[in-house]
Amino acid sequence: IRTQTPLRLGLAGGGTDINLYCDKYTGYVLNATISLYIHCTLIEREDGKIIFDSPDTNSYSEYESKEFLGNDGKLDIFKSIYNRIVKDFTKKPLSFSLHTYSDVPSGSGLGGSSTLVVGVIKAFAEWLNLPLGEYEIAKLAYEIEREDLGIVGGAQDQYAATFGGFNFMEFYDNKRVIVNPLRIKNWIASELEARTVLYFTNITREAKDIEEHKKGKLGDEKSLEAMHAIKQDAIKMKEALFKADFDTLAQILGKSWQSKKIISEIVSNDELERIYHLAMQNGAYSGKT
Repeated sequence: IRTQTPLRLGLAGGGTDINLYCDKYTGYVLNATISLYIHCTLIEREDGKIIFDSPDTNSYSEYESKEFLGNDGKLDIFKSIYNRIVKDFTKKPLSFSLHTYSDVPSGSGLGGSSTLVVGVIKAFAEWLNLPLGEYEIAKLAYEIEREDLGIVGGAQDQYAATFGGFNFMEFYDNKRVIVNPLRIKNWIASELEARTVLYFTNITREAKDIEEHKKGKLGDEKSLEAMHAIKQDAIKMKEALFKADFDTLAQILGKSWQSKKIISEIVSNDELERIYHLAMQNGAYSGKT
């Protein structure tokens, strides 16, 4: 069984999907998946073994099949997915090989870890014929990553990877999420793609570190105002996208980036600022990391 799950670009509203904010104020996020993927291959075994293989991270682990695999720092994300599949669905051990590969390095800022979880869940769902729709897959992925593993972050990545395409997402309290797929005309999507340059800085970071820092700043009035502004930017950018108003879209993108730096100064550094200003000096209308 093979799955290919898309990574995403966060266009506007990122950060308003974390519980600390959306439980109280409601969050809005606009994102779009791209043609870069997490690839997953799941192969049933009959020898009572479980094999996890991630060649792009040089990670390989082999275990005897049992109902629960304890975390030991080696591919814990795979073990946590397996544990939930057994606990919630099969109620018995499974034997299989799981091979994954990412088109981009870990920590690239494209929602890779959440996309990985979604891709693996989809493979299990296909293999075991599990009764999981898009919302159920995304919710389970969120619970595994945020609750079982304790990784701090929001929920947009799981839903983006599951639904795909352009989406406007609403985040409410009690983990309630509404995904609104956007019917963007083909020529608008093509023009946006033609106007967009995705540049890899060779700087990778753990998203959880940034999210932890954001959480600590949300009690600050200036940071909270910036979060409110980012949420409104998601609404405004959606309207600009429908109208193919790319100049306004670029302005909103740049404005949101400045707001994001108010909430957490660690989202940027001297090298990222140098790259940003170099792009602006050479014809870019806007940008963000």
